[in-house]
Order: sequence, then structure tokens, then C-alpha cells
Amino acid sequence: MKKIDLRSDTVTLPSPTMREAMLRAELGDDVFGDDPTVNQLQTVAAERFGKEAALLVPSGTMANLVSVLVHCPRGTEAILGDKSHTFIYEGGGIAAFGGVHPHTLPNQEDGTIRLEDIRSAIRVENDHFPRTRLISLENTHNKCSGTPLSPGYIASVSEIAREHRLKLHVDGARIFNAAVAQDLDVSDLVKDVDSVSFCMSKGLAAPVGSVICGTKEFIYEARRIRKALGGGMRQAGVLAAAGLFALGDIVPQIQRDHDNAKKLAKGIAQIPWLHVDHSKVKTNIVYFELADTPLSADKVVARSDKMGVRFLATSARQFRMVTHYGVDTRDIQKTLDVLESIMK
Repeated sequence: MKKIDLRSDTVTLPSPTMREAMLRAELGDDVFGDDPTVNQLQTVAAERFGKEAALLVPSGTMANLVSVLVHCPRGTEAILGDKSHTFIYEGGGIAAFGGVHPHTLPNQEDGTIRLEDIRSAIRVENDHFPRTRLISLENTHNKCSGTPLSPGYIASVSEIAREHRLKLHVDGARIFNAAVAQDLDVSDLVKDVDSVSFCMSKGLAAPVGSVICGTKEFIYEARRIRKALGGGMRQAGVLAAAGLFALGDIVPQIQRDHDNAKKLAKGIAQIPWLHVDHSKVKTNIVYFELADTPLSADKVVARSDKMGVRFLATSARQFRMVTHYGVDTRDIQKTLDVLESIMK
């Protein structure tokens, strides 16, 4: 029996054609700058995002950590949302390894941080305070229903950053989802930012890796920090080849993922004892809740797993499902059938 895995878009397996591209990749030593496939990926990514240069790193967590460490000297601070991935899910790395103070502000339901909150949070020069050096945004925003940030909002935050001589980083782990959802090119979403990271292993369905984009000076410093963190890989072209393939062939899949997420949300809304606001489903992430029933979220997840559908309980009453490459409309229907069976 096929297991339908909706825990995350990180669970995808490379397609046969992606595996073939990985097998045939031309290789070299990337620490020496000699891997032609890595170099090609970095060039393509930089051009795609409208930036001067790019750098392949092993993970999204390292991508954000490297970016923050370039922008923020020890003892300074970064402004970011209280529901951001960097703050919640990255092991406190910016504080532990960079000595960077996270100054968190409330994320709104749409993933934004209120502009007036950002302005108020920027420190004045005073011996008592850490110096503010960075504003970090997340696009799409995982904890806020996978909502995409608009170019207009990002431009407004960038204006505040420029006014106060701060840098602006975007954790764009799923930024291609944000672009597809708004019928935009990814470059439209980052033209006003200093750095951006994106994950090859989420919506793009590659097995490993993330890419950071920015100026040549930024990437030079990022490469040094990547090395210090142990992220210098050798024949990394086997990973870069998957990323190159994904940028060409997987991006069209993202719209199907979004359509499947909307079908899923609409179906869940019809199942007794489950609640979902399907108007919030803009990309490939669906959050829904358990109504007043003796069943716990953990029991629902365990029963569903036994019936061939896997997803996450994010709290005692809340769940998350993520659509991705490898999940089709038949899988969506089976998922709904399983949920309905459990709730009956």
C-alpha cells in the first residue's frame, strides 16, 4: 500500500529524470571552486533572483544562519517574527553561534510584521541596547498558513531598513511557492532585499541543499562563514544537478501543489469535527483543527498513519498537511476518505 506522506514537502523523493541528472553531473571540488555543476547552479540562481552572486549550502537552517552572521556582528540584533522559522525551528543558532540577539515581533495572520512595530523596535544608540543590524522576513510563512508576502509589503520593509541603514534578509525557503501564488517572477519578490535564501529540498523536490543569493561582497563573506560552519562540500555537483533540474522542471509542479492543497482544505471543511479556514490556503500548506471531540490530535494522526496517510499534529488540537511533488489528486481524495472514516 502506498503511503501518502503529507508531513512536509521535504519528504519528496527525486524523480527518475532528476536521479539521471544527478548521475550524469560533471563534478569537481567545490571547496576549491572547481565543481562546474555547482558553479552553474549558483550562476543560474543569481540570475533567476536578479542578484550578483549565489552560494550553495547544505540546508535552509545553515542558509539563514550564514546570512545573519554576515549581516550581524556579535552583540548586535536581528528583528524577526515571533513565528518565524529562524526563531522557532533553527536551534537558536543565531544566538548560539553568532552571538546575535533575536528581537522578536508579533507575526500577523498573513505572516507580515506590522510596519509600525518594526519602526518602534529599531534601537536608538545607547550603551544599554544591542545595535539593530538586520530585519528578517519569511516568504512564504510556514506558521502562518503558508501565506506569501507581497512585493509591496517587502518594499515597505526595505524602505524602513534603508532609512535606518539596516540590512534586509528574506528566508525564502518556499519563495517559489510565493511567486507562483501571486503569478510573479521570484526576482519581483527580492529586488528590494540584501539577501535571500531558498530551499531546493522543499517545493522544488530536490533531495538536499539550499542557495543564498546577494551581492558579490555578501557571498564572499558567506562562503567564508560556510567553511567555518563545516558547510564546505567537495563533489557537491550531484546535489547541484538536482537543483538545476528542479529550477527547470519542478517549478510548474508548484501550481498543482497549490491546487491540491485547496482541494484538500475544501474537503476537510465538509468533515464533521474538523475545522479549516480554506480561505487562508494560498500555497501548499493546510492547517486545520479538531473540534470538541474525545479524540486527541495524536490519536487522529496515529489512526491515519495505520490507514496509509501521514501528517503532523502541531498542537493538542491542530494539524498540518503539506502538498508536494509525488502527491496527486487521487491521494488527496484518499486522504479525505481516511479522515472522514476516522471522524465517523
